[in-house]
Amino acid sequence: MSTEQSHPIEVVFFDFSGVLADEGFIDGVRKIAARNGFDQDEFQSVVTEICYEGGYATGKVSEAEFWEEVRKKTGLVEQSELLHLEVLTGFAVRLWMLEVVDIIRASGVKTAILSDHTNWLEELDFEHSIYSHFDRVFNSYREGISKRSHDYFFHAMRAMDVTPECSLFVDDNPSNLLRADEVGMQTLLYDDHGKVLDRLQALFPNLIFPAG
Repeated sequence: MSTEQSHPIEVVFFDFSGVLADEGFIDGVRKIAARNGFDQDEFQSVVTEICYEGGYATGKVSEAEFWEEVRKKTGLVEQSELLHLEVLTGFAVRLWMLEVVDIIRASGVKTAILSDHTNWLEELDFEHSIYSHFDRVFNSYREGISKRSHDYFFHAMRAMDVTPECSLFVDDNPSNLLRADEVGMQTLLYDDHGKVLDRLQALFPNLIFPAG
């Protein structure tokens, strides 16, 4: 992870789940596992792989097809509507992070979401107007590629007309940060809100962020 600023930051790319909102997918999947008597770690691993390898994360299959495959692979019997609600309600939007985004954007730095997500993100935007805080939203479900590929980062930077050195990527997943670092982006780990604000303050010393 690199937070040393050797080039001026022109675009900040924010992950959604775990950064701009609580991690609804993981939390929801683990709750589903618990109430159905499944091992939470194993169930989470299987469902995550179905999401990626089955094509839901990149828009190749629908949510209904995704849940049907989950039922086939795990023996789950709950209906898609209940599963959908369990996951969606877990994505509590972090309003303080949207305030941080607004402060950065008001300074002239562009902001974008760079997320491995699905139609769920669009439903959340409909409810909370999340997209209005950003210059561009990259949702793997619509872009057809995920952060498991370095190409997703290059794709986003090309679309934003920014070089890797002038890009900052904020994520809570070390594997995603590693890939971003490998393509030359500046990176920042979201682990603790207060620490993240301190790191952002160091990168943007002229901005005033809300207290952690």
